[in-house]
Amino acid sequence: PFVIVCNHQASLDLLGMAEVIPERCVPIAKRELLYLGTVGWACWLSGIIFIERRRRDAAIEVISRTASTMRRENV
Repeated sequence: PFVIVCNHQASLDLLGMAEVIPERCVPIAKRELLYLGTVGWACWLSGIIFIERRRRDAAIEVISRTASTMRRENV
């Protein structure tokens, strides 16, 4: 297992990242991306898990639930 951290600079960077991220990867992104029009829709439809960075406790909860699901489903 490993963690990939992508510090992209533009919305189009997401398309490039989608090509290089491994198939069994579980993407997590900041919730603000959800509101970027078609980019947000594409992120949502592709199964990206969104966290709200301003609400630390809620973000930790989402990441904890995601980690539990990953362990249970052997992802």
